[in-house]
Amino acid sequence: MAPTAPSQAKSASPSQPSGKSEVSDLKQQLRQLAGSRAADADDQRRDVFKRVISCMTAGIDVSAAFGEMVLCSATSDAVLKKMCYLYVGVHARAHPDLALLTINFLQRDCRDQDPTIRGLALRSLCSLRVPNLVEYLVAPLTTGLKDPSAYVRMVAAVGAAKLYHISATTCIDADLPAALKALMLSDPDAQVVANCLHSLLEIWTLEAANSEEAAREIETLYSKPVVFYLLNKIKEFSEWAQCHILELASKFLPSDNNEIFDIMNLLEDRLQHANGAVVLATIKVFLHLTMSMTDVHQQVYERIKAPLLTLVGAGSPEQSYSVLCHLHLLVMRAPMLFSTDYKSFYCQFSDPSYVKKLKLEMLTAIANESNTYEIVTELCEYAGNVDVPIARESIRAVGKIALQQYDVNAIVDRLLQFLEMDKDYVTAETLVLVKDLLRKYPQWSHDCIAVVGNISSQNIQEPKGKAALIWMLGEYSQDMHDAPYILESLVDNWDEELSPEVRLHLLTAVMKCFFKRPPETQKALGATLAAGLADTHQDVHDRALFYYRLLQYEPAVAERVVNPPKQAVSVFADTQSSEIKDRIFDEFNSLSVVYQKPSYMFTDKEHRGTFEYSEDLTNLTVGTEAPETVISAQRYQENDNDLLLSTSDKEDNGTRTSNGSYTSTYNAPSDLLSLQTPAETALINHGGSSYPSQTNFSLDDLLGLGVPDAPAPPPPPALTLNSKPVLDPGTFQKKWSQLALSFSQECSLSPQGAASLMNPQSLIRHMQNNYIQCIASGGQPPNYKFFFYGQKDGATAFYLVECIVNTASAKAQLKIKADDGSTAEAFSALFQSVLSKFGLS
Repeated sequence: MAPTAPSQAKSASPSQPSGKSEVSDLKQQLRQLAGSRAADADDQRRDVFKRVISCMTAGIDVSAAFGEMVLCSATSDAVLKKMCYLYVGVHARAHPDLALLTINFLQRDCRDQDPTIRGLALRSLCSLRVPNLVEYLVAPLTTGLKDPSAYVRMVAAVGAAKLYHISATTCIDADLPAALKALMLSDPDAQVVANCLHSLLEIWTLEAANSEEAAREIETLYSKPVVFYLLNKIKEFSEWAQCHILELASKFLPSDNNEIFDIMNLLEDRLQHANGAVVLATIKVFLHLTMSMTDVHQQVYERIKAPLLTLVGAGSPEQSYSVLCHLHLLVMRAPMLFSTDYKSFYCQFSDPSYVKKLKLEMLTAIANESNTYEIVTELCEYAGNVDVPIARESIRAVGKIALQQYDVNAIVDRLLQFLEMDKDYVTAETLVLVKDLLRKYPQWSHDCIAVVGNISSQNIQEPKGKAALIWMLGEYSQDMHDAPYILESLVDNWDEELSPEVRLHLLTAVMKCFFKRPPETQKALGATLAAGLADTHQDVHDRALFYYRLLQYEPAVAERVVNPPKQAVSVFADTQSSEIKDRIFDEFNSLSVVYQKPSYMFTDKEHRGTFEYSEDLTNLTVGTEAPETVISAQRYQENDNDLLLSTSDKEDNGTRTSNGSYTSTYNAPSDLLSLQTPAETALINHGGSSYPSQTNFSLDDLLGLGVPDAPAPPPPPALTLNSKPVLDPGTFQKKWSQLALSFSQECSLSPQGAASLMNPQSLIRHMQNNYIQCIASGGQPPNYKFFFYGQKDGATAFYLVECIVNTASAKAQLKIKADDGSTAEAFSALFQSVLSKFGLS
């Protein structure tokens, strides 16, 4: 039998390049086609170019054909030009030495008669991003900004921003920002105007950290002439450009109410726009402009309901979810306004689970006396849903509504009915909610315990459900006849219980039961303590040892610790502070609303802008002081561990320990229950006055007791500050936690000062010019927070200031602490005087 002939290897196809041999073949073909003038030469070049791009896409290094690709680009075919520009843009960054070969033909194409080729060439030239070639970009960009074609001007406007990122000095020296500004205010094409605005904001925002002129230029973008010019033309812009302009308008500070109404009238029709992003951007403008007008602000909520509800029902599930997130934020701020629209948030069968979950949260938030019955009835239907996570969420929603004190009687009955459904996850979730309800409504213990007592612990597998049942067995053991015996059976199966949470609850429950029914529980208590002491989990072992030593010391003391008299819980802790919610509201129409956290919590530091937050004040370092200058202000970047824009609880009451907890600086027991020092409480209660006795004199005089008026306080002594104080962040933080509060008061800013805070660095420079230094700062419009300090001239005494500014109300909240309390009033007067002059010079 003749041997089988060997099969020939399959040739590589363009979609499956073979490697070096393929690149060499392509290079040879390009060299042959470079000078060809055949009629079908362009078609052949297209085929070869497609194969080159295919190799490049597959990850094969085709940079060896760079010269041949450039030679073949000498054609008027726009498709060939586009593929060549793509190739050049990819390899120029990896091989900057080869990028020089492209300059001549790109500059030549920038002067081509075809505006499409001119624009493509200019875009590719700016995309090379090779620092050594920046000198070749200025002339084409300057010419491109004056090109008769709108497409070329549009590309040139974006190219100016690219040049700034390559070489900021070259961009500024070429006066491109001024050319962009002039083009923005005069160009008839809307897209060119939008690109100019975007580039100007990007350039001036980055430049503002080092240049006062750039800071002033940013302020001009937020001025009335520019904002109204753009808003009057907003219908001509694309949807992306409209969003950009609306974001600019949301930061505009109107001088009077008439300007607010003018803007709202201009944007009224944007609320009916088909694009959800435009609608949300318009809503942000309305909400931010009316923050200081309570009545109008409420009317805005009424006005935006219909557009938002329309967006929820139209479009993709992803859009519905995004709009629902914004609606949820608004509902948390004004739940009554949406209470009549609760049916809009009922779950549909086709809704994805993430949309259903958010709708359940909405229903929980808008529940009140008038709609609780309908909402709870709907939620109870979801409890038997085949989607187990949604069933769990619906049960939790029913419990949350009960905790809001709406129709508690009916809701408790519904929850107890859930226990009869004979589903493990339903029983577990219901037990957790019943436990919370009993903590808030102890009067329902008799009805609840009667049902809970019939549940066998053997049928509960989830740790949280079992822990809730054990808590009720211990807390109400005097009302449950079998409680000691059920607990004893659980202790017998101690080794089989894998959850430390359940074992911890079991320890406490047996202790409570022992003090209520000692004879029946004594044996179980001994077994529980022995098992706890032998437990390998550290928390369980420590709690068992603690209980053992308490009993060994004094049983009566142990009873007061483990089973003290309890009061009903009035309010459960919120998962988010009100300040975090305000920060999210300030970042309306952004991912912050979708993620339900401020942007600093999920963005990298390099993307947080020039006005940042700090993770820890102690990580800051004081910059080197230049001769004849004051020290520069330190930027302050924050995370969830150390909020800069937070209340002063942790700052005023204690210092951070090594494990992140806070220890009080006072030993009095009342300090454990209060978040403010006695000095601060007294100051706040008296409106910040440092003369509490004056109030008593006034009251006596009002009652006709004839007490003479209190003498006027003496004028504060003159105070001179050190022109170059030095205080490192660690010392600042230590002093802030130790010093008592000297003053807490509110003062006003001038309208010009509030407007100038569009660039917070301007306030820092203003205070530095008056010998008051900034050691940390942060925030976003309209709320900013600064930490300042000053030093008494010729002394070691420092003055520390926390200044929270709201640009919408033009108000500043001040807290001042001082080493030298006798001169604190003089420093306060000086600080307020300097602050009041901000923006006037």
